Amino acid sequence: MSNQKIKKAGGAEPDEFEAQVAQELLNLEMTSTELKASLSDLYITAAKEVDCGSGRKAIIMYVPFKLQKSFNKVQARLVRELEKKFSGRHVIIVAQRNILGKSYARSQKTKGLRPRSRTLTAVQDAILEDIVYPTEITGKRTRCKVNGQRVLKVYLDGRDQANVEGRTDTYAAVYGKLTNKQVSFHFSS
Repeated sequence: MSNQKIKKAGGAEPDEFEAQVAQELLNLEMTSTELKASLSDLYITAAKEVDCGSGRKAIIMYVPFKLQKSFNKVQARLVRELEKKFSGRHVIIVAQRNILGKSYARSQKTKGLRPRSRTLTAVQDAILEDIVYPTEITGKRTRCKVNGQRVLKVYLDGRDQANVEGRTDTYAAVYGKLTNKQVSFHFSS
């Protein structure tokens, strides 16, 4: 029954954790009157549990790129409800995106370069946007340290500081796991 809320690529079977997350989504659809209509057509493609250090964990839910806007409409309520179910864990929704290499060659029917939205940089920027949603990113700076290490400083909207401040460590850990890049979050005034 919960398999209708998770559709993996190639028809692969979801693992135990993914099935658990899909079951919670289904339960929310069945029990919550305000989320029922909006969750009926939505599903996830994968779910992962990430260790954020100091004993905390986060759940990353991958959703199809085409359904991302629909998820964004109900994300605040959905994340709140799922965090109640999975106590002590932050829930983050990220769209499933493809990265095409530099040597990408299109089929004979369609000519042209690879789309900019499929480059590594564009995908990593989009993942960062997904992680901090609904907060907006107001600025980015790359700091190159003397030892050659790069740290991406991300400035978030100061209006959301009260809601997001406790989650910035989780955001940094999740972004680090997904992209192998160091990031620090600050709030613009």
